[in-house]
Amino acid sequence: MPITPFHLGPGAAFKAVGGRHFSFMVFGGAQVLMDIEPLVRIFLGTPIIHGYSHTLLGALVIGAISALIGKPISQFVLTRYAIPHYPLTWLAACAGAFIGTFSHIALDAVMHFDMEPWWPISQGNLLLGSMSLQWLHVMCLVLGMLGGIVVAIRFARHRRT
Repeated sequence: MPITPFHLGPGAAFKAVGGRHFSFMVFGGAQVLMDIEPLVRIFLGTPIIHGYSHTLLGALVIGAISALIGKPISQFVLTRYAIPHYPLTWLAACAGAFIGTFSHIALDAVMHFDMEPWWPISQGNLLLGSMSLQWLHVMCLVLGMLGGIVVAIRFARHRRT
């Protein structure tokens, strides 16, 4: 299923580790951009759903686009709705974008047979089946819960000061 919420779990963990140097909003936007090609391919009925967007080269290109459009869009949304936040730096936007796209292909490579994540370096998918789908989803959920707890604690502490 394109645009799965499970990818956001590791994003919450990256936010917990990266703090103000990681944009969760740009990360989320990168997840959506990564799945535009598979969504179009599903509608077209093509046999390969995860094409160029789910490769190292695709992740690099989509990460750059995500950072460039994600930073101004995220700043606008955060300011418009008066959401408390640290200043959104290019470092945070790039971290969110590129960690978002590269983690996306790593997670999808475990479960999608039609991927060649290492293209153009090599063909094939050595990650396919390296973990059961159930464990992959559990891992994403646990990372999301742990990351969310850490971020919530930090936010609560910050508000008290």
